[in-house]
Amino acid sequence: MALYPEVTTLIPHRPPFLWVDRILSFTGKEISTVKKIPENLPVFAGHYPGNPLLPGVLLCEVVFQSGAVLMALRSEQGPRQERVPVLTRIQTARFKRPVHPGDHLQVSVHLSEELAGVAFFKGNIKVAGRTVLQVEFSCAMAAVSTADR
Repeated sequence: MALYPEVTTLIPHRPPFLWVDRILSFTGKEISTVKKIPENLPVFAGHYPGNPLLPGVLLCEVVFQSGAVLMALRSEQGPRQERVPVLTRIQTARFKRPVHPGDHLQVSVHLSEELAGVAFFKGNIKVAGRTVLQVEFSCAMAAVSTADR
């Protein structure tokens, strides 16, 4: 039996837009996850040919999804189909190094504060122990409309 639940039981994201492979640890206000960047990811054909780099927006998405997993694990009611995590703000994103096909991302997200239903986070990604991204962001849970189903 796995120590942590499957990521897909916690957040609504699915391939090809699921950016969390596995939960490594969870301690109430912090989570560590991993994501291996596939070498054949279609985005690499155009970003950039001959020198493929993972776009920064996708690096941020890796951290945001890890934050959503943290929110789900903290929820007393567990994952809920009628509410989904939504990004409400991004600030101070700093890109330190490029990410290439085949890299293994080590992701850490820390819950800094919760205020009026909004969770404020600090996240980072490392590859081989070296920081590639630092970002602060916030998320809230939003109702899923019946038109979205």
